[in-house]
Amino acid sequence: MRNELCKVVKFHLQLNIYIMKNNEELQADVQNAIKWEPLLNAAEIGVTAKDGVVSLTGVVDIYAKKLEAENAAKKVIGVKALVENIEVKFPNSWTKTNAEIANEVLAALKSYWSVPKDKVTVKVEDGWVTLSGELPWNYEKEAAQTAVNYLKGVKGVTNDITIKSDTHDMIEKKDVENALGRSFIVHESDIRVSVSGTTVTLTGKVDSLYQKEEAGRIAWKTPGIWSIKNELAVNYRDAFSN
Repeated sequence: MRNELCKVVKFHLQLNIYIMKNNEELQADVQNAIKWEPLLNAAEIGVTAKDGVVSLTGVVDIYAKKLEAENAAKKVIGVKALVENIEVKFPNSWTKTNAEIANEVLAALKSYWSVPKDKVTVKVEDGWVTLSGELPWNYEKEAAQTAVNYLKGVKGVTNDITIKSDTHDMIEKKDVENALGRSFIVHESDIRVSVSGTTVTLTGKVDSLYQKEEAGRIAWKTPGIWSIKNELAVNYRDAFSN
């Protein structure tokens, strides 16, 4: 019974992929995805869609809302590319000096157990935070940005942290392929993996921006990796040619 249910769910997911969306339908889907996010007020975000390219505009009062809107749009099937022009404007009571923001960023980084202490350098200019330094794992890099995303007064984040793994194991192509194959989200996509030294390159086709980013996130878990070249193409329309 469970296997039959899985087959039905899989069939409907595949069916949804093969339904062609026009610009109005894609626009509506992205708008509804944004409405579904508890943090967001849909009235704050404007959405337009043309041939798979979705543009987001509007004004929000916290940087995290900008990220939530972007992430919600990326997960919608049919979105090939995203143009994000959302502006962050704070109420006067939230305005902070660069020094105040920098101190809060440093405190937030220290509070995250997954961010190695004293390994991340912080620079703040006009409310925009730049993170730099070297860390051994990509999840630590992501955690450093997460620590900053929800702070009041932050207008944006540039994550320039580089990965320098302290693991010297050889990267096995098959290990990366198996990890991708275990993912329900990307396992049926046309993804090819190549390895050169400490660099993994992903090429091929996926159906959404979310699949592309998820494939990169999974590959980043490989021990010994220093960099990823995510060259996956989002070819939603290719699904209709079969």
